[in-house]
Amino acid sequence: MELRVIHERCSGCGTCRLTCALENFREVNPAKALLRIRGRFPAPGDYRIDLCDQCGECAEICPVEAITQLNGAYRVDTEACINCMVCVDACPKGVVMTPHQDEEPAICTACGACAAICPREAIITAPSHTLQKEAG
Repeated sequence: MELRVIHERCSGCGTCRLTCALENFREVNPAKALLRIRGRFPAPGDYRIDLCDQCGECAEICPVEAITQLNGAYRVDTEACINCMVCVDACPKGVVMTPHQDEEPAICTACGACAAICPREAIITAPSHTLQKEAG
């Protein structure tokens, strides 16, 4: 399964961010979410959701190969990571983050919790082959 975003449905409520922080860090702190919501002002109600699309640029640039793909999602091997933060800078979506100061970067695990909770279905899950057909 892959996560898909339908920006036009997003109200900016942040429920997805709260759920992400709870799911991944067991903290009620949306600032630690592994996705972002951007308001496109001055247009009222126009939001963009930035989440990892599993492009792999972070893994390609990692100097110690601490980022590998597991079950379709990239993961940071905390034992191998040297905290150089090259992956954070390389992420085109800005969603490889360091949720805790002085700790390893974190990447969306594609768990789908954000999609399951989104009240407007702005984030949904879809089979990988469906997304490829739509993109082509």
